[in-house]
Amino acid sequence: MAATEPAPRRIYQQRSRLTSLPLYYEGFLWIKRGRNKEVKYWTELRGSKLFLYSDKKQEKFTDSIDLQYLSSATDRYSNQKQLAEVILQLPNEEVCIKTETAEDAEEWKGFILTVSQLSVPTSLTLLPGQIIQLKEVLEKESTRRESETFEETPVPCLSPVFHSTYEDVESKVNEMPMCFYTVTRQQATEMLINDEDSGNLILRPGADCKNFAVTIREPTENSCRPQVKHYKILRTDRGFTIELERPVILNSLDEVVNHFIKETRGKLKPFISSIYDTQIDYSVKESKREAADETDQPKKPQTKIQQLVNQFSQDKSLPIRGKENAYVNVFPR
Repeated sequence: MAATEPAPRRIYQQRSRLTSLPLYYEGFLWIKRGRNKEVKYWTELRGSKLFLYSDKKQEKFTDSIDLQYLSSATDRYSNQKQLAEVILQLPNEEVCIKTETAEDAEEWKGFILTVSQLSVPTSLTLLPGQIIQLKEVLEKESTRRESETFEETPVPCLSPVFHSTYEDVESKVNEMPMCFYTVTRQQATEMLINDEDSGNLILRPGADCKNFAVTIREPTENSCRPQVKHYKILRTDRGFTIELERPVILNSLDEVVNHFIKETRGKLKPFISSIYDTQIDYSVKESKREAADETDQPKKPQTKIQQLVNQFSQDKSLPIRGKENAYVNVFPR
């Protein structure tokens, strides 16, 4: 077993609070990511992520590795005979993990493959007790994923104005920044892409309707397709916390918006758009024309934001992506 001496109970509780994920396995690993130097970490497998700590007593993790989109976990023989190597192939990187023995490597592979593929691997050499552990982890992780999918079900929202759908956040409507809209993740994305002139930052309710989220369209200096990112904003007793690698705690949502603006040196601008027309188009029509059927009248041009509002009103089942890729952890600098 790789997990010989677990972290003290107080630290375990603090890590559970910070990660909000169940602990499945833990132990020391030597980890090398890309061209970075190999480092020894106390490693916890929580949910479908590896959380890396410099030692057993560190409360806040140093880094994390998302295993949900793992494509393979293969053995590689090391030049150091005392260490066994496993290569984790992820969409954007290759991660090498090393353990003291081949048995430890096989057990880590078992847990990693179980949470990433949601099935107990049959190709590994494991003891009956280990297989029972993996089945228990599979059941817990499957239940956790199902509950996350349920929480991420889109809440009907007809337009980017305030509705009683989000009762938990609507109680403070008058205190909201101007860039707050009660829209879903997908709707916020469409607003930012379809109306670039109005800004590139939207504050919106979170999936649980109790916290918040910030959706941004990254400023681009060329003709590349704009990238949209999402950040989780937790409401706490001390104010609001931006969920980053190093969480940022602020007193108000206005400060949250200002933090994004300052961190990008003004490249992010709050999305503020009026649904009203900006020009008066008035003409005197003949009495016969006025009496004509309304369908014969030319339709009044709509602004971009009006078109979005109409689109959201007609489509009450806009898709929303799952929580597994809902938020970005690292704020771009």
